[in-house]
Amino acid sequence: MDRRSFFKNAATAGVGAAAAAGLAAPAIAQENPTITWRLTSSFPKSLDIIFGAANEIANTVKAATDGKFTIQTFAAGELVPPLQAADAVANGTVEMAHTCSYYYIGQDPAFALGTAIPFGLNARMTNAWFLNGGNDLINEFLAPRNLYALPAGNSGTQMGGWFRKEINTIDDLKGLKMRIAGLAGQVMQKVGVTPQQIAGGDVYAALEKGTIDATEFVGPYDDQKLGFVKVAKYYYYPAWWEGGPAMHAFFNLEKFNGLPKSYQEILKAACAQANMSMLANYDAHNATALKKLVAEGAVLKPFSRDILDACYKAAMETYAELSAKSPAFKKLYDHQQAFKKDAYLWAQVAEYSYDTYMMIQQRNGAL
Repeated sequence: MDRRSFFKNAATAGVGAAAAAGLAAPAIAQENPTITWRLTSSFPKSLDIIFGAANEIANTVKAATDGKFTIQTFAAGELVPPLQAADAVANGTVEMAHTCSYYYIGQDPAFALGTAIPFGLNARMTNAWFLNGGNDLINEFLAPRNLYALPAGNSGTQMGGWFRKEINTIDDLKGLKMRIAGLAGQVMQKVGVTPQQIAGGDVYAALEKGTIDATEFVGPYDDQKLGFVKVAKYYYYPAWWEGGPAMHAFFNLEKFNGLPKSYQEILKAACAQANMSMLANYDAHNATALKKLVAEGAVLKPFSRDILDACYKAAMETYAELSAKSPAFKKLYDHQQAFKKDAYLWAQVAEYSYDTYMMIQQRNGAL
């Protein structure tokens, strides 16, 4: 081959390579598109562990996609009212929300089972149920509403809340105005309480003004920052209505399905990480906060067995009524109940025995 033929052939090959590169570039871009989503939270920034879960999801997704998939996070009320976050996702106002599904029981009581129901599962059992069919059933329920959900946080068993006066008997609950969400409000109503559903950022003012007599919230870490001890000193435990309350990342179903599979998997991994981190952070910080609250004047009180028994009876009546009215509730509730029986059977054999012994050592000062 002479020199002129060599350069001619090389030039032709170069054009072919450039053409191939031009065809390949759009395909690569299509597989890894640049996307920006908006996430609305139902929680204020002051609840840094809960609100922080949304930021953790966004940061993980951004890092895992080299910045091609970004999620802008907005606190409660910045885009939509906190108790309308899932609705905003369903109608396409935003692509994503971080919220509690039991905020939406007005649409169907089955929403409660995505977060917590009175005398339901603890946090560990909740995550086990989600991973073993529970969350699939939740998404089956959500699909006609154009929603898809992934577990994205759990606070662990919460405190029973702040009360202006002591609650010694079931009669002491009668006529009480209490901020309480989900099905717990319906159960409390059966024992004489007037339930109020108030967004987290508005609770302190309502308690301070006397609009309510009591409030449940989360636990010592959040409660201490919000200052409830200043306006209601009796701090009850446990929150029998929230043994393991879960938060979810809600997605617009069409938007989620339209993502590349790699982005879907990254979102799933990011939510799983946030789900684990939230519970770990509350476990790490609640004890210190509880000691501070007691030093600030909080009076720790357990709910009496009589109160728990009366509320348990009211809860079982409520579930029978809801199961008769809502097929979706019955399907989810029956599935969770069957899971719970075996979960507590196992828990009492090893975990409970071990933890009980170790707590005795802690109380005796042996740790």
